[in-house]
Amino acid sequence: MRKIMINQVAKNILPSDLNFLDLEQLAQVEFTSECREYPVESALLLTDDSSTGWQAASSGEQTIRIVFDQPRIVEHIFLVIDEQQQSRTQEFILCWLMDKESAYRELLRQQYHFSPPDTTREIEHYEVRLDQVKTLELRIMPDINGGEARAKLKQLRLA
Repeated sequence: MRKIMINQVAKNILPSDLNFLDLEQLAQVEFTSECREYPVESALLLTDDSSTGWQAASSGEQTIRIVFDQPRIVEHIFLVIDEQQQSRTQEFILCWLMDKESAYRELLRQQYHFSPPDTTREIEHYEVRLDQVKTLELRIMPDINGGEARAKLKQLRLA
């Protein structure tokens, strides 16, 4: 008999068959704010799942922008957001800028409700086909009701 216990935290949440881009070598990152204890690179660098991730220094809408040195093809966007303390509904928007264009294209807009201790982790894996990507932008509104929540990002990986 095959058995799977539900409601268990997955140890390895990254798909193992994808070749993730080394953003440290291929791009620069722009961001609106960060806590010193939770720098943006801890969510973007290719490390294991034990990383602390990024957290904004203040509440309100935040932006993380990955600007590639050379235009890239992006076929997978994988992100993880953890919220262990506060019940809130968050919205994020992913946009991208094609090389030699000046207007961002909205890729997706998503809302998610965190309700600790039961619902604390949002895991998203999008299969896309974006050619000639110069910039990928993630905008996070941590609480759509205007609360004092800070934006967080455990991992963002691109392939």
